[in-house]
Amino acid sequence: MATFYNQATLSYNGNIASSNITAGEILENLFVTKTPVNSSYSADRDNSYVISIVNNSSVSYDNVTITDDLGEYVFNPPNDTVVPLTYITGTARYFVNGIPQADPVVTSDNPLIITGISVPAGGNAVIVYSARANSFAPLGEDASITNTATVSGEGFSDISATSTTTPENTAFLSISKSLSPAAVEENGRVTYTFTIQNNGGTAVEASDDVIFRDDFTPPLTDLTAQFNGTLWTEGVNYDYSEATGVFTSLEGQIIVPAATYVQDPSTGTWSVQPGISTLVITGNIS
Repeated sequence: MATFYNQATLSYNGNIASSNITAGEILENLFVTKTPVNSSYSADRDNSYVISIVNNSSVSYDNVTITDDLGEYVFNPPNDTVVPLTYITGTARYFVNGIPQADPVVTSDNPLIITGISVPAGGNAVIVYSARANSFAPLGEDASITNTATVSGEGFSDISATSTTTPENTAFLSISKSLSPAAVEENGRVTYTFTIQNNGGTAVEASDDVIFRDDFTPPLTDLTAQFNGTLWTEGVNYDYSEATGVFTSLEGQIIVPAATYVQDPSTGTWSVQPGISTLVITGNIS
C-alpha cells in the first residue's frame, strides 16, 4: 500500500498562497508472501518454500511469472555473485484457492523462473517448491540466506517477497576407530584410537553429557586411556570391566570444539574444518 500527497498553490501580485496537503492511498491489488517451511538449512536436508499470491481485486491476473533468485549474493565485490540454493527438479507444485493444479512450467532453475500462473479475482495462488543448500551457502554464527521471489505480469507492477533462513547451529558428531598394530601376538599390547569430529557450529560441552562406550572383544587388561592427551583415571573419567571388556566414559568427560567455516575468496565455496577430540585406549589382549 502506497501513500501519495498533493498540495496546490496560487500566485498573485508576487505572493504565493498554498493549499492544505491532501493524502491518499493506492490500494494494491496483489500481495505476495514467501515462507520457508524450516527456518534453518543444512546440506543434507531439502527445505520447502511457499510463495502465496493474494488477489484482492475484481479481475483475474493470468500468465503471471514468478522469479526466485535462490538467495544470490555478492561475495567478492563488485562483480562476483554466487547462488547458495539449488532448486530440486520436479518439486514445484501449484494451487489455486487451495485446489491442486497441473504442475507449473519451470523455464529456468537458476534463477528459478515459473510461468503461466493465474491468480483469480478475489482468490489466491500458491507455489510450493524445494531447494537444498549447496557449497555456496554461508556457514557460521552470523550466516544466513535471504532469497527473493518477484511476481510480474500485465496489469500490475512487480511485487516481491523475501524469506531468510539460517544454518543449523547444533553439534553434529561422527566417530572413527583405528587399531595399531593390526596384527598382534597373544597377550600383546594394542592401541585403539577414536577420533571424534564435530561438523556443527556448536561445541560439545561437559554439560551435554555425551557418553562414549565400547565393548572390547577380546577384553583388554592393564588398560590406560587418554583424552586429548590427558590421562584419564578409572572411576573418575571412565568405568571399565576386564571381565566383559565394556568401557564407558562417565558423564561430562567428552568435549569437542565447534567446527570452523571458511569461504574460498576465489570460488566463493564454503568448507568445514571440523572440531576434533581424540580418545586413545591402550591395553593387552587377554
